[in-house]
Amino acid sequence: MGAALSANSIIPPSTAVSSSQPEGYKSRPNLQTSACKPQTDQALTHAPPNMLDSLTFLIEKLFLLTNFYVFNKKSWLADECAPKTTTTAPPFKRGDLLEVQRTLFTHFGIYLGDNKVAHLMPDIMPVLTSDQKLITTVVTNKRLILGCIYRNASIRVDSVEDFAYGGSILVNDMDRSVKTPAMPNEDVARRAEKLVGAIPYSLLWNNCEHFVTYCRYGTPASQQTEKFCNYLKMAIRDQRSVLLTVFLGVMSIVCFGLAPSTTLPTILIPFTLWMAG
Repeated sequence: MGAALSANSIIPPSTAVSSSQPEGYKSRPNLQTSACKPQTDQALTHAPPNMLDSLTFLIEKLFLLTNFYVFNKKSWLADECAPKTTTTAPPFKRGDLLEVQRTLFTHFGIYLGDNKVAHLMPDIMPVLTSDQKLITTVVTNKRLILGCIYRNASIRVDSVEDFAYGGSILVNDMDRSVKTPAMPNEDVARRAEKLVGAIPYSLLWNNCEHFVTYCRYGTPASQQTEKFCNYLKMAIRDQRSVLLTVFLGVMSIVCFGLAPSTTLPTILIPFTLWMAG
């Protein structure tokens, strides 16, 4: 999701590998790898299950409708959540950029060697508990979505299997679409290791793709963000969206009565879309 870095991004655009922690990142103790099989989110059991299920379902469908599947590629690792019978190392080099298709989007990480991957992952669990055993388990889609909403994330180190979450991994494919040459692999890995820890999250301006492009190319960018913004522009420019908002506004007035809370949105939203289009 190569969009330009916004002024509010917390990842520095410098191409040099700094010996100190980049400004804007707050370090936190390294998170350890977890078992491949997703475990039950025990800390979420106190929340109303119907509300969480409905929320995650609606957000997932929204992502699908906006064509958030930017990449659809096949590579190594067909089903990594199956039980392992061998300990063969994956065919990656330290500093490689890995990408995998998850349920809602393409996820990115930097391979550190020894079957470990550093990746920026939204997660609600650190907000709910301080139990490291729960926090370091593989992040499920429910935890990820709630982490996005709460804007809580961390750059964590997980096993290749947990990173893939059962998907297929593609290696260094972004090198073909990014004009900036990749940095030496060892520099990429060291930069990723220095950034491990808690970090503020932004779906559009500071996501996992910004993290890996900063580590590998020196400048944070996101093709997924650019694609999403393009779809948003298309929706705003489409005059049918004006008719749709007028219809929804009239329906709200019919259902809830004539009041400022229904009348003003019915007038202002279509007018704004009309002017923007």
